Amino acid sequence: MNPIRIAKSWINYRRTVAELGNLSNHALSDIGITRFDIRNIASRSFR
Repeated sequence: MNPIRIAKSWINYRRTVAELGNLSNHALSDIGITRFDIRNIASRSFR
């Protein structure tokens, strides 16, 4: 992986964590995830 792609992936990871983290527990439940799942889901965008 080149450095630019790594940086873009990291930005996407952080953005995903931030956006999902801003949702209420009820909203997260509506889409079928918990707060515990957020980092795991976001890490998929970092690969």
